Amino acid sequence: MNQPKMNPALLRLLVIFPNVLSYILLFGIIVFIATNYAALREAGALMTWGIIACVLAPMAGYTTYSIVKRIRAGVL
Repeated sequence: MNQPKMNPALLRLLVIFPNVLSYILLFGIIVFIATNYAALREAGALMTWGIIACVLAPMAGYTTYSIVKRIRAGVL
């Protein structure tokens, strides 16, 4: 039985949208750290938020690299 294929534009949108959300989240975390730096340092939570930002940044970058590579290869 032939399964219907998904429109390539819709597939790209479904793949790229979560990646864009991860960049928005990363930007929000950086703004949060910058605006609440003194309070986070006082509470001892600065390191935790820094680790979260440092883990999210390479993950978002690698995902973007992977998506671009697949689009250029014609797979996506």
